Amino acid sequence: MKGMLKLKYILLTLIFITGASVHAQSVLGKWHTLNEDTGKPNALIEIYQEAGMVKGKVLKILKEEDREQVCYNCSGPLKNQPIEGLELMSGFEKKGDVYSGGVITDPNSGKQYKAKIWIDEDNPNRLKVRGFIAFFYKTQTWHRAQ
Repeated sequence: MKGMLKLKYILLTLIFITGASVHAQSVLGKWHTLNEDTGKPNALIEIYQEAGMVKGKVLKILKEEDREQVCYNCSGPLKNQPIEGLELMSGFEKKGDVYSGGVITDPNSGKQYKAKIWIDEDNPNRLKVRGFIAFFYKTQTWHRAQ
């Protein structure tokens, strides 16, 4: 009888740990952005935490011929900076399961958008990235890099 009770506690503990690890997936790490037309990865982005804020930068542009691109259309300190190494996400804070309050820069247009990011609830290896202006928004799905 004691053995069965012990086994139940062990099983409940394992279920709790497994369930907690699924919900504890973090946005931190390396992610592939995808080309909307081809579905193939464009760039490798690293999302990291610094001084209590979540940020993201371009680690690598995957198409070799595009690696020397600079952010011509950006303004301020990002203007004419190489896209590889560019901090394109900043100011995100965790609120529940969503990181919000940040901005994301589109290095092609130079435009900055308010944004929020979160792990896809159906697949922890997918990151939802939503940029928006007022009521208009666009959501991309990034894939966790292995």
